[in-house]
Formats: sequence, structure tokens, C-alpha cells
Amino acid sequence: MRARRRVAAPLAVAVVVVLVACAPALPETVVPGSAVRVGWTGEFTSANAAAAPTPGNLDIAATMRSGFGDLIDGEFVPDEGFGEVTIVDDDPFTVRYDLAEPAWSDGIPLDAADLLLGWAAASGSFDPAAEAGIDAGAAPAVAEIDEFARAVEVTYPRPVEDWQQRITVPVPAHVVGRLALGTDDAMEAKQAVITAIRDEDAEALAAIADVWNTGFALPAEGGIPSDLLLSSGPFVVEEVTRDADGQSVTLVPNAAYRGLVTPQVATIELVPAGQDPVSAVGERIDVAQVAPVTSNRQLIEALERRDFTADTAHDGTTWALLLRPSGVFADQAARAAFLRAIPANAMVAQGAGAWASAYTASSSMLSAPGTRAYDIAVEDSGFAAALTGADDPLLEREAAGVTAGVQVCVLHDRASEFAVGAFAALRGAAQEAGWSAVDCGADDLAGALGQGGWDAVITRVPIPQTAAEIAGQWGSGGQSSLLGISDPERDALIARFAETTDVYAARDLRAQIEGTIVRAAVALPLAVNPVVTLADRAVTGVASRDGGKASLTSDAVQWAVVP
Repeated sequence: MRARRRVAAPLAVAVVVVLVACAPALPETVVPGSAVRVGWTGEFTSANAAAAPTPGNLDIAATMRSGFGDLIDGEFVPDEGFGEVTIVDDDPFTVRYDLAEPAWSDGIPLDAADLLLGWAAASGSFDPAAEAGIDAGAAPAVAEIDEFARAVEVTYPRPVEDWQQRITVPVPAHVVGRLALGTDDAMEAKQAVITAIRDEDAEALAAIADVWNTGFALPAEGGIPSDLLLSSGPFVVEEVTRDADGQSVTLVPNAAYRGLVTPQVATIELVPAGQDPVSAVGERIDVAQVAPVTSNRQLIEALERRDFTADTAHDGTTWALLLRPSGVFADQAARAAFLRAIPANAMVAQGAGAWASAYTASSSMLSAPGTRAYDIAVEDSGFAAALTGADDPLLEREAAGVTAGVQVCVLHDRASEFAVGAFAALRGAAQEAGWSAVDCGADDLAGALGQGGWDAVITRVPIPQTAAEIAGQWGSGGQSSLLGISDPERDALIARFAETTDVYAARDLRAQIEGTIVRAAVALPLAVNPVVTLADRAVTGVASRDGGKASLTSDAVQWAVVP
């Protein structure tokens, strides 16, 4: 049974008069005529990255959407120029999301209607797989708009670890109101959205959900309606074109944006990277992001010798050796004996080859090296003592009851230089310990994973950021799990983590969850997977952010062109 939700009344929605003839000037930081061309492999298909979170859409959203902050190196970093998030009550757990004075690029302010729309989305109201309406199981109990209509207070049924990021503003409420409810006036459209959510109007919510999920998709042909491209961030999409080489997206500064840091470049062009983006840097393009492979090592070194920058970050995944807890590895002792016999550093060195220095070794499946959470996990999980440095690999295998020469089918991607090299190192170490590692390389790794028949796999695993992501990968019955393992203790710890709002307690719990993975002896983390961002010497401030979401474009506001 769905619980009723309420929005406090009276509702005050600010009225704004937009003077078209007096459009705001560009921020003073913008250098007229400056431009940066970026070799891009993404595809911009929807201006609502919350509904269509593809890599390309997330790249664009990072430039044209503001928020209360970002996860950087595993920690939340607030953006005070957008607003402030605070816990106003611990019992019941109540959070206030309070906007500063951001505006959309058409001059309409962001206000409580935009926050309430984001709240409804976070509550599952627009999930096409769910029943129409707001799900009481996952949704907060109360969403209240304050009298100034620039904030909402949300009371959750229980504490939530991602409370600072739970409410976002992916799309403008006044555009949703117009498209879904036929209300042309911006303020009236905002009010219509508020009313639909407040009253749980099933018909109106269904229309809003349809717009949320499909209404911001870019048309396959013809022009793009301007209100689909409204921006609350530092840049706005000026043009999207396509030719034989692919799609190009032109970004220009958002004149209505007055964040703490404003753009310096007048135009950013995202263009098809081409078959050889490294050779194109300094010629056809100014910036490119590439995977480090043998074929581009010398080319990148040559660029660095000419004072081009080559910045290395990780893509939010960890290379790991995973063991399937069945067959030869049904017993924990057998798994531990195998993992202790395999030197991770040798696998990384042989897999990375000439790029070994770009691969940062990792001892965690849940945290990235360089973060405080990682340091605590490594200190507390017992990984080094439990899964590395066997004194006598032969004796440990025998003690685990595994006969000499037992075959281990090791799955890996044949197209990956790293995986192929890492397997070669594994095979040699395994042989010395009395195991027989069989090459089960596949051209279609995802398909082979689903078919089964393998004992171990060398693959990349996403570094989880939230409790939901940890549960998906390592919880019992997790939808993203490659191993299908079950552990009631781990499930209980994940459940506690999901309700932990203190960052220090959360780090400790993450380390405890890591400890259960270590004790299960199912994973040997190797190294985080690197990406290299190249920039022409005429462009400064280009540095990719660690992680898998918009690592290149997240800090485009910092880019500048040398005069």
C-alpha cells in the first residue's frame, strides 16, 4: 500500500521577469575567440542523463548541469555556489536541500519545483518498471517546500548514506510542466508539477514520467528544441551536428551561470576522435583521452618531449583475478592457496608492459588507491596476510587438499593486452605451485562469463561508490555479481553502511565489508585501470578526474588557452 506524501502549503513560487533584450553578459573570465577541440568517442542522445546515463550523456551533463556537489576520490565535495545540504534532524532523519541562486540558461530560476521533481525521480515515481506513483518503501516520508520556494526538506524512513547526493536537478521543472501538462507559462508550469506530485495525480504523474524518460531525447532528424538544451551549469550546448565521421557537439559558456568557478574558454568542440587520436593531438584536435597500449607508448612519449601534457588517472575500475566458488574452488582453503601463489605485481608488470608505471597497484575491491577509505580498508581488511606472499605455495596447495596438476580454466579477454599478459604471468606462477592454468581466453568476455564453465577470470570490476553498488556486486543475489556468492554477514554490514551518514563510520564499515571479501578468498585485486589525457601545450588546466563518470569533461570549466 502506497503511503500518502505531502508538500507543505502554502506554496510560494518566485516570479521572475525575463528581459530578453537584456540578456546577461558572459562571465568576465571567458576569453573571446578562445577554442578547444576535443577528440571524443561519446554520443549525446539525451539531455536527461538521469534517465539515459550513457557515457556520452554523462559527459555532456557534467558541463551543463549543476548540483550540490560531486563524489571526488570517494568523498563528497560540496558546491556551495549551487546550494547547501544539511541534516536538520536525526530522528526522524530529515535533510534540507537549500538552493543558492542558480538559474537556467533561459533566465528562469532553479527553485523548489526543480528540487521536488528531482525528489520524485529519486523516490521511484518515474521508474518505467514500477507502479505509477511514489514508492513508499524507498521514498522519503515527507517532502516539504519552505515559504521561499528555494528549498525542500525531506524526511527519510531511515538514514541514507548518500543523503548529500540523493536529490539532484537533472532537468528543468518548467520544461517538464510544459511538455507533460501543456502549461506554457514557466511559473505556472512549475506550479503544475508541484501540484501533480503533491496530490499524487496518477494521470499527471504518468505524463511527467513519460517526459522524464523520453521527452529529453534528441530527435533523430531536424533541429533540437531549444528548451531541451537548457543549462544550469557552466556551459550550454550550442550545436549538435553529424557527418560521415560521427557526431560533434559544440559547447559555449552559459551566460546565466554564476557559479564559484566560471568558464575561460569561449568554445569547446567535441568532435569524433578518429582512428588515431594520439597523432591528431596538436594537429586536428587539442585534447584527447586514450587507453595506454603498446602501440601509442612512443607517440605519447614524443608528445611529452614537445611539452604536451599527458595526465594519467583511473577509469573507476580495478583489474582483478576472481575465483568462482565452485568446482576446484568450492573450498575456501583451495581458493586462498591459489591466490596466495599468484604474485599480483608480476601479473601487473607483464600485463602493463611499457605502461607499467601508469598502473597503480591496488589491494582493495571496494576503494581506489589514494583515497582515505582505501588506506583504512588496506589497514583493517587483513588482505596482505590472508591472500599474498605464500611461504611455500606447493605445501599450501597440498594442505588445502588439491592434487598436483589440477586444471584451472582462466577466462580473460583475448583483445586486451593487459589481460593476455597478466594471464601469462599467472600461468607461470601457478605452474610453479603445482596448478595447471588453462587458457580459456574469449573474444566475447561478457558472453563467456554468462555461459559459465570457467574457474577464474581476469577482468575489470567497477569500484563501487554507494551502498547500492556494493550490494549489486558483493551482496547475496546482487544483480551485478560475477561470482554469485552469498554471505549473511556481508549483507548485514552493507545494510548498516546504507544507513550510515557519518563519513568516518562509513569508512570503517567499508573496510569491514572488504574484510568479508578477503576472508571469502574470491578476489585478488591487481591495479586500477588507467586512462591518459593528452593536451596540446597551448591548452592548460586539462586533467582527467578519477572515476568512470565524465572523467574528462567534469573539470572543463578549468580549461584555458594560452594567449
